[in-house]
Amino acid sequence: MLSQAIDGLSRMRIKALIEAGQVEVGMGENDAQTNSSRTVTEASYRVKSGEHIVLTVPPAEDATPLPQAMDLTIVFEDEHLIIIDKPAGLVVHPAPGHPDRTLVNALLAHCGDSLSGIGGVRRPGIVHRLDKDTSGLMVAAKHDAAHVGLSELFASHDIQRRYRALVWGHPSNIRARGKVDGRIEGNIGRDPKNRKKMAVVPKGGKWAVTHYNLQETYGLIASLVDCRLETGRTHQIRVHLSSKGHPVLGDPLYSRARRGRSSDLPDDLRQAIAGFTRQALHAVELGFHHPVTGEDLIFYSDPPFDMQALLVLFQQLNSA
Repeated sequence: MLSQAIDGLSRMRIKALIEAGQVEVGMGENDAQTNSSRTVTEASYRVKSGEHIVLTVPPAEDATPLPQAMDLTIVFEDEHLIIIDKPAGLVVHPAPGHPDRTLVNALLAHCGDSLSGIGGVRRPGIVHRLDKDTSGLMVAAKHDAAHVGLSELFASHDIQRRYRALVWGHPSNIRARGKVDGRIEGNIGRDPKNRKKMAVVPKGGKWAVTHYNLQETYGLIASLVDCRLETGRTHQIRVHLSSKGHPVLGDPLYSRARRGRSSDLPDDLRQAIAGFTRQALHAVELGFHHPVTGEDLIFYSDPPFDMQALLVLFQQLNSA
């Protein structure tokens, strides 16, 4: 057991490091952390004779995020809450590998000491989050009362959240009012084969429901869909769409290359797809009942330039 061989680290800390991909196993002392080694993410892994293990312990991080001034696109703000149009590439809160330059750091600089502390020391004001490379609208609380109110709205599913996604293939289901609508449901939990991914699991996990509406199709290559969340699980839209064979284009975790489908595309579109290295997913709508003032609020955001440019090329494919 690693916990018996290493002083100063608890079993829980070592388990967390293993699950975070910080353990490399090789057959020789010089093989660990080389091309011939492999990452182990299961704490139950049994070491074989002759194997050597390298455990990497990341440097200690500040327990409390520091204010860092950053440009933010603020859609709405009052003394209770703030609505941000988050760009792709911005991490929401400090985490391993991203100790600073996060949305939390920017909010601390913008909002000062008023930021709600209910989210925890490392997540002040954060009620929900978007993945690093998902862009779009999200709300943060400026004080504890607003945080409690927003959390209750999320818990009771009284938040309107609509996402726009460019996906591979052509989803279809129930045709209603001339449009294709669908519902994807299933428990989401850690992928047993890859701890860095989530998956629809047969047992365990958390119940999740995603509603989608087909907006536009581009032959049989790709489609533009709108998704509404009934629940809010980690990577929910990405996992649910991928489970149905329609992963989000560019998704580094859940989308495999579609070489067979894209081989006959125009060069500019094929190159644009190859160069789009994030999931083409944007939070376009956010609506809720203000937890303090009682006002009904709703906000909209157009997809960013990179996603718009890709959509233009697909639309040109339709008109060719």
